[in-house]
Amino acid sequence: MPMRYSFGGDEHLFVECSEDMSLEAFFNSLSMTTGIKEAGIKGVTEICPANASFQIKFNPDVIHPDDVLREVKAIEAAATKAEPVITTRIVEIPVFYNDPWTHETLMRFRERHQDPTGTDLDYAARINNYASVDEFIKAHSGSPWFVSMVGFVSGLPFMYQMVERKRQIQVPKYLRPRTDTPRLTVGHGGCFGCIYSVRGAGGYQMFGITPMPIYDPTQKTSYLKDFMVFFRPGDIVKFKPVDRDGYDQAVEDVDKGRFAPPIREVRFDLREFQNDIDGYNAKLEGVLNGH
Repeated sequence: MPMRYSFGGDEHLFVECSEDMSLEAFFNSLSMTTGIKEAGIKGVTEICPANASFQIKFNPDVIHPDDVLREVKAIEAAATKAEPVITTRIVEIPVFYNDPWTHETLMRFRERHQDPTGTDLDYAARINNYASVDEFIKAHSGSPWFVSMVGFVSGLPFMYQMVERKRQIQVPKYLRPRTDTPRLTVGHGGCFGCIYSVRGAGGYQMFGITPMPIYDPTQKTSYLKDFMVFFRPGDIVKFKPVDRDGYDQAVEDVDKGRFAPPIREVRFDLREFQNDIDGYNAKLEGVLNGH
């Protein structure tokens, strides 16, 4: 689809790059926002990328809305020809699947769920045609995930599973949102995974919890001293299942400033990924594991 432009009030321009959620849509949005940033358009004060769109904030006393629209449209042609390659990070995130805290919470809200008789993991495994919860967890943790957006609440990453579309896990959100979700819950809604950076309301299915803080406004967490938000768009995530002992040890390490998430710099090429998805993912994991 051609990019769709619309104004939001007097100070915002919203640009929809695609109606589909895909890595191609993300790269279209990324190339546009990069081009706008490099252009240094006078009066543009913020650029906010999302999964398949982005929004610009501008000062109408400095630049007329029609001029913003003209400048951004001029960037579109060049941006569509940009190479779909980025230098980014791959990071390993420990996950305690089927943990007692998300389990207690989901049981409190079963009347808001599609299947009041089971758990979120039971439901997700069944509708995605996995024979068991264990098989579902293997699929969820077996492939990397691409962070396509950070936001909604501070530090929350939206993650897109890096497999063929027919293999992607898809689960609808709760019929009615919960009023409670444990902090650091690993959730899923539609085709997107997420990690709840703070405790609060939510509608995504709950699969487990990570001991690794991803948002710390106090910046006391050892690996968040430079910036309070861990994730950024373009990050690649690999989940690592841990048991209760592994979870407790990681929590203790975080509290004592010893926890350091495994992170490696990688070059991601969308074309190479699409040519051999499983092979490319194996190479990414090799980089993460130091091979």
